[in-house]
Amino acid sequence: MTDQTFVLPDVGEGLTEAEIVQWRVAPGDAVAVNDVIVEIETAKSLVELPSPYAGTVGELLASEGSTVEVGAPIITIGSTDAAAPAPAAPVSVPEPSDPGGAVLVGYGTGGAVSSRRRKPAERPVKASVGVVAKPPIRKLARDLGVDLSAVTPSGPAGEVTRDDVVKHAEQASVFRNIETPAWGAVREETIPVAAPAAPAPTASAPASDAREESIPVRGVRKATANAMTSSAYSAPHVSVWVDVDASRTMELVKRLKASPDFADVKISPLLIMARAVIWALRRTPMINAAWVDTEDGAQISVRHYVNLGIAAATPRGLLVPNIKDAQSMNTRELAKALEHLTLTAREGKTSPADQTGGTFTITNIGVFGVDAGTPIINPGEAGIIALGAIRQKPWVVDGEVRPRWVTTVSGSFDHRVVDGDGISRFIADVASVLEEPALLLD
Repeated sequence: MTDQTFVLPDVGEGLTEAEIVQWRVAPGDAVAVNDVIVEIETAKSLVELPSPYAGTVGELLASEGSTVEVGAPIITIGSTDAAAPAPAAPVSVPEPSDPGGAVLVGYGTGGAVSSRRRKPAERPVKASVGVVAKPPIRKLARDLGVDLSAVTPSGPAGEVTRDDVVKHAEQASVFRNIETPAWGAVREETIPVAAPAAPAPTASAPASDAREESIPVRGVRKATANAMTSSAYSAPHVSVWVDVDASRTMELVKRLKASPDFADVKISPLLIMARAVIWALRRTPMINAAWVDTEDGAQISVRHYVNLGIAAATPRGLLVPNIKDAQSMNTRELAKALEHLTLTAREGKTSPADQTGGTFTITNIGVFGVDAGTPIINPGEAGIIALGAIRQKPWVVDGEVRPRWVTTVSGSFDHRVVDGDGISRFIADVASVLEEPALLLD
């Protein structure tokens, strides 16, 4: 038997280190080429690493929770010419994948790779007997952990649609995020800004009695902290906001939801907001620029394309995946891209490529009931815009006070790149489209 040592590779992000999140194998397990052996977390995403060798797992050289540098050995695998007998203990071993696809997932050549994962535990979803829903919709509900009997149907004859399931899942996620916990015994919690972890508790002071807790800063949280600190202290932020009568936007959303052309995609005010931003960026290109420091001096890079970032709150922290060349998409294509981006981020499957190269960002703080904010600009961009909650409020129309759907559009911009007149014009253009979406027809 020959022992092969597998080192931590660069998975295509230019990373220097990664955290071992979970081993999928144990010493003595049999593995085939491309079987997933470990899950790692980089500064941008969770990545599953497949085995480049077939054989028997020897030693795990890095423990779960440890940070490993690229190039460091993480596992040994013993390979034999003859097939090894099955182990006596009941071990779950995936079937060997197609030998023609012996390429490591997330790095190596760009061809399609078939990796095999262990079957995840079933979510505790209640039975939905008597609910009218097609098989794909039932599968989506199972994947999102949605009880179909709790979903309000909007389809014909009381049928539950894809939009019903996604909307219910989003609402449930929001309510879970803002659920108010009871006051606990811990009076104060400290999240360190330095890498070293707090010392382990002594035998005389059990961890369960600790009044304070230290959480190491790493992974996505570390990357976010570094990026936000760099942006806040290097780009002079200027923030503006405006209240908008979005009643016609809400009417358009309602019509699109009823249209057969959009029956299989999610429609929300965020879609109209995205179209408005793309339209406004075309009219004020400097908002889509970036400040670049070079050896020959500072430059302003103006991008004549839009890689539209959408800030997403995920269980792993803040991610900002972006839609490439959003300016070339029609409304339906943009709706599909937004839906895919949202579902992928929620499932923690956003790829590193989808998180790089953004030119402008939208943050939809309205889903949390927030009206406005002063967000920090994503590094490498010159602006970020926030869509607040859309509520019915009294609004003066033709000299009369009427109930209208009102929202607040706010944003932060790099004052090195764009001046006040350009910032104001951009925000006004976005507001104009939300007030009258027909402007998108020009």
